[in-house]
Amino acid sequence: MLREARESDVETIRTWRNHPKTRGASIHTALITPEGHALWWGKVQSDPARRVLIFNYRGRDCGVVTFNDHDPSAGTAEWGFFLDVDGLEARGELLPAWMELEKAAVAYAFDEMGLRAFGGRTLAWNKAVIALHRRFGFEEIPSRRYTTEVEGTEQLVVWTEKSRKSRTT
Repeated sequence: MLREARESDVETIRTWRNHPKTRGASIHTALITPEGHALWWGKVQSDPARRVLIFNYRGRDCGVVTFNDHDPSAGTAEWGFFLDVDGLEARGELLPAWMELEKAAVAYAFDEMGLRAFGGRTLAWNKAVIALHRRFGFEEIPSRRYTTEVEGTEQLVVWTEKSRKSRTT
């Protein structure tokens, strides 16, 4: 289940995003300060092209789904996600929660937002995320690959996208 993030979620979101495993798989790896996070939250709340959602699994909030650059006229958006790694690993629920988050995000994108297509960026070495996206019908878009510097090293970034026509979840 997904719900809109609230002010009371802000510090939890920052804690989950700052987890070393989450940062290590991200394009932007810097530790997020409370001040920087507060600025981000203020921008999110005033930008209709952005949504921050809390994912609840088995009665516990345990993840975040973001939609950015929402273009209603084109029916597109970019998405991202991260999970409460420590909490889910401790309960042995990381993989099933991750799969449910992906399923919920796809449903939200098409049913709630009415998107035609949405996609996201993944570091090419992160084969597990790319494989999960593929399992849910996302396709790699070679023309949207690019390289960027992550902690001093050039990294290939892969764009995966799911369109309404490929919805098979």
